[in-house]
Amino acid sequence: MELQKQNIKLQYIVVSVGVALLIAKFLAYFLTNSNAILTDALESIVNVVAGSFALYSLTVAARPKDSSHPYGHGKIEYISASVEGVLIFVTGTSMIIKATYNLFYPSEIEQLDIGILLTALAGGVNYLLGAVIEKRGEKTHSLTLIADGKHLKSDAYSTVGMIIGLGIIYFTGYNWLDNVIAISFGLLICYTGVRILQKSIAGIMDEADYEIIAQVIKVLNENRKENWIDFHHVRVIKFGSQFHVDCHITLPYYLTVKEAHDEMEIIEQIMKENFENQVETAVHTDPCKPDLCPICSKKDCVVRQEPFSKKIEWNLHNTMPDKRLV
Repeated sequence: MELQKQNIKLQYIVVSVGVALLIAKFLAYFLTNSNAILTDALESIVNVVAGSFALYSLTVAARPKDSSHPYGHGKIEYISASVEGVLIFVTGTSMIIKATYNLFYPSEIEQLDIGILLTALAGGVNYLLGAVIEKRGEKTHSLTLIADGKHLKSDAYSTVGMIIGLGIIYFTGYNWLDNVIAISFGLLICYTGVRILQKSIAGIMDEADYEIIAQVIKVLNENRKENWIDFHHVRVIKFGSQFHVDCHITLPYYLTVKEAHDEMEIIEQIMKENFENQVETAVHTDPCKPDLCPICSKKDCVVRQEPFSKKIEWNLHNTMPDKRLV
């Protein structure tokens, strides 16, 4: 819960800075009448709108689980990312349309030096802010923050290219390049929107996140106990910054119900310690069978029928299928 509150505070800062940059970029456009700068300014509108919706979604996602939402409210983060992806794509498209029009009906460009300076300052702020919130999103597994961070960084990258192009215009006087630059970065912005939209749809459809599953398996490998003979059918469902781990574990068949439950509690505690309480677990227990003896490292087993042969490292390939290792 504390992590989610920190994410919300960070997003407040993102929206506030976005409003300031929006004003600066439109000031640069009105001073220069440059379509390339206008494309940057229009994307700032998207930044503010998307950032505001992201702030709302983070607030909703932070609400505790209830009877109507037993897995919490985190799925709204995917809706937020979808909206942002669509807005980015629409903005890129509008940039391309306006710049194409001005290729045939050009407008006069003025005071490029001031426009370049204001745009450069805004781009630098966008990059720093984007890098901070993207890193935070990756740490807390928040797609909303990751999408917003990537968006701001892509905005900064396009600003760098735009400044280079505007510099060429400033020194050469080839004003038509302004529209070519705007079209180029409009296409780049459209691509960014599509990529964010694809990722958000994948989250809504519960597409397997192999990166997180690999992290879960790594944690299990590093903390494996003698009684944990086999893990299989490992699945992870994400709910915004929270996720649910579902798996099967094979334990010695002679353990009591209490002993088996204790093993599951150990797994749950290890997961919470390694993922900062962002995870809940559901573990199904299976009894061992004689064919697992060669991979079972339990030293004090009194019913072993075959000697221990080899230790199998758990990985994506052998733990995700709904079947035992052997």
